Amino acid sequence: MKTHIMILAAALGGSVALAGAAEPAPAPADSRVSVTFVDPGHFTDFKQDDNDATSQFLVDQLREFIATTGGRYVPAGMNLEIKVTDVDLAGSFEPWRGPEFARIRVVKSIYPPRIKLQFKLTDARGQTVSSGDRSLTDLAFQMRDPFLQPSDDYLRYEKDLLRDWFRTEFKPLTVAGN
Repeated sequence: MKTHIMILAAALGGSVALAGAAEPAPAPADSRVSVTFVDPGHFTDFKQDDNDATSQFLVDQLREFIATTGGRYVPAGMNLEIKVTDVDLAGSFEPWRGPEFARIRVVKSIYPPRIKLQFKLTDARGQTVSSGDRSLTDLAFQMRDPFLQPSDDYLRYEKDLLRDWFRTEFKPLTVAGN
C-alpha cells in the first residue's frame, strides 16, 4: 500500500496530508444523491487495510464527485442511491519491466477504467423510477480531450466515465422534468 501512497503523493503534488481522515465527510442534509462503497477493501484497485490512507482518500474523492455530479442530473424531489461495488482504475502496474516499474501505474489503452455500481432513483413518494446494475468502462478513454480534465487529477479517467454515465442515464429525466 505504500506504493499507492507514493504514486498518489506524486500525482497530488505531495498533498497526502488530506488523506488522513478515517471517516468520510457526511453528505449535506439536502443532498439528493447518496453514495455507498460496498466493501472497498475487495475492490480491484482499492485494496484497503487499516492504515491505507491513500485508498480512503480515493474513495472519498470519488464519493464527493459522484454526489456532486449526480446532484446536477437528479431532478428536485427525487433521490438517487448509488452503491459502488468495484473500481478498477485506469492503468496497471507492470512489475515485469523491472523493479523501478513495480511502483508505477502505467496507463495504456489495454488498461481502461472500470466501475461497477448499482443505483436506484426514487420519486418524492419513495416509488422507484429507475434502477439497475451497471458495469461502466471506456475503451477509448485516452482519446478524450486532454483539456477537459486537469492532467494532475489522479481520477480524471474515472470521473470522465462517471460523467458520461450520468449524462446518458439521467439526462432524459431532467429534460422530461422541466
